This record gives sequence, structure tokens and C-alpha cells, in this order.
Amino acid sequence: MGRLKTRLCRVALCLTLLSQAPAVDARTLFDPLPIFAACTGRLSAVMEFQWLVQDPRSDATQTRRDQMAELLEAVTAPEDRVRAMSLRIEAKVAEAALLRVARFGRDRQVAAWAKARAERLVAECQALVIS
Repeated sequence: MGRLKTRLCRVALCLTLLSQAPAVDARTLFDPLPIFAACTGRLSAVMEFQWLVQDPRSDATQTRRDQMAELLEAVTAPEDRVRAMSLRIEAKVAEAALLRVARFGRDRQVAAWAKARAERLVAECQALVIS
């Protein structure tokens, strides 16, 4: 009986503390804008790199990028447009740098790491879009 009483007291204490906590906006817990902005930027970089190296997969990448851009547009409030574009550009520049090192880097180890990292980041983005 002693353990049950202890557990009930702990539950009551937790409920009391939770009831006094300030309300949390759902956007504070999960803000999809940075994810969609970064993915749109990454896919833009991949698409442009595929154009550069004449990769026939660029059309499929462009379709995925357009889908991601639509998701980004849907979650971006007018006051967040500058922030979204900034995040998108930062991710595009970073992904383009990884792709350059992966393709043209002289150090094979670094190039292999850059390729794996670039592919992993884009795969995470592609997993968000139904193809």
C-alpha cells in the first residue's frame, strides 16, 4: 500500500505542476519552417548541380524541389518570409559546397565524407515528400 500511495502522490504533484505551467503554442514545439526551408534549399542545390553535370535525374529533383517549396509556402507566415528565404539560401550554399567537394575534391577521404553527408541530408528531405 505504501508504494501505491507514493506513486499517487507523485502523479498528483506532476499534475499540479503541469496545471501551473504556462500554455505552450504548438508552433513552439514544432516549427516546420526551418525544415522545409532547408530542404528546399538543399534540393535546389542538387538540381542545379545535376544541371551542371548533365545528370538526367534533374527533372525528378526539380519536381521534388517544387513540392518542397509548396510545403514551405504553406507553413510560412508573411512575417516569416525573410527568415524562410535566409534559411533556404544558407542550406543551398552548404549543400552546393558538399556537392563540389564530393565531385571535385582532391582528398578522397574528404570527398567520400562530403558525398555521404550530402546524400544523407537530401535523403532526409526526400523522405518528407511523397513521390
